[in-house]
Amino acid sequence: MDSHCVGELDGLTFYLAKPEDYDDVMAISQDIYGGNDYLPHRYHYWMTEPGRVVIIARRGKKLVALESGLLVDGGETVIAEGLRVCPKERGWGLSGVILRFVDGYIKKVYPNVKTKRLTRGDDPGPEKLRKFTLLARRSVLSLLGDSEGFNSFVSGLQEKLVVSDETNSSRPLVPVKDLDALKAFLFDSDLSSRLQLPGGAIIQDWPLKLMESNLHILARRNLTWFVDGSGGKPLFMSFHTPPYPIPYNGGSLRFNIDLYGTEMTLAKKALTTHLNSVKSEIQGLVFVHIYMHQTLWKDIKQFCEGHDTMKQLENFWEQLFLEKEL
Repeated sequence: MDSHCVGELDGLTFYLAKPEDYDDVMAISQDIYGGNDYLPHRYHYWMTEPGRVVIIARRGKKLVALESGLLVDGGETVIAEGLRVCPKERGWGLSGVILRFVDGYIKKVYPNVKTKRLTRGDDPGPEKLRKFTLLARRSVLSLLGDSEGFNSFVSGLQEKLVVSDETNSSRPLVPVKDLDALKAFLFDSDLSSRLQLPGGAIIQDWPLKLMESNLHILARRNLTWFVDGSGGKPLFMSFHTPPYPIPYNGGSLRFNIDLYGTEMTLAKKALTTHLNSVKSEIQGLVFVHIYMHQTLWKDIKQFCEGHDTMKQLENFWEQLFLEKEL
C-alpha cells in the first residue's frame, strides 16, 4: 500500500497530499472562489508548513477532493481550509465524506484537538449552520482594478483624507515591526473588547486566539501591521498580507486588508496606508478585499466611491466565523 495512504471511506481512498499531486489538485479547482483561489500560490508551502495536514481523496486513480487542517491554539484547535471537490462530483455529498474522514483522522493523530474552526465567505443556510456555533460576522468590501487605476485610486483617497483634515488626527498610525512589540500590544487584557475582535480572535484568512503559540503562525505570514499610536489604550489595529497571484483572468493579484476596531477616522487612514504601501507591487489586475467590523462598512464603501479605476464588486457580503467541537 502507498505509504501516504491514510484510509478508505465510502468508495474513496485518502492520502496525505504530496508536491507531485499539484497538477491533479489544480485540475479539480476550476472556478473556485470565482478565480480568487489562494491554493495555486500556497499549495507547495502547505506541503512543509508546520502543523498543516493536507488530505486528498481519490476514486481509483482520479483525484476527486481535497481538505486541509492547520493546528493552532497550542494544538487544541484545527482550522479547516481549502475544501474542494472536482466539478463532476459536486452536489453528491462528496464534501461531507472527506470532511468526516479528515475530522476523524485529525482526532486520531492529534487527540488533544478539541475544536474545529473555519471561516466562510457565504451563508450556507440554517441547516448547515446548525452544526456550528456562529461566533462572529465580518463585513467585506471587494474592489477590482488594474495597476494604473490602483495608483490613482490611492491618490484619490489620500486627497480625501487631506480635505477632511483626517490626516491631522490626534491618533496617528504606527507600524509594528518586531514580535516583542506585537506581543505587548496583542496581549493587553482588554484588547478584544476594546477593538471588538470577532469572536475574541484575530482572523487572517483563518481565526487565531490571542495566545503566544499563535504568534509564530502569524509571523510566518509576513504581515504588515499598523496600530493606533496615540498612547494609552489603542483603539485600532490593522494588517495586510503581501499581494499574491490568483488564477482570475489568466493571472491577477489578490490583496487582503484586515481592519480591527470601530474608529472611522483611523479605519480610513489605515486603509489608505495599507494600499499606499503596496503600490509598487501591483501589476496587472488586482482584487482588494477589505475585512472589517459591520459598523465600518457603509462609510468605508462611501470613502472608496467616486473612483472609476477601482470598481466595487459586490454590494455587500460577509465573512462568517464558525466553530464546532470535534
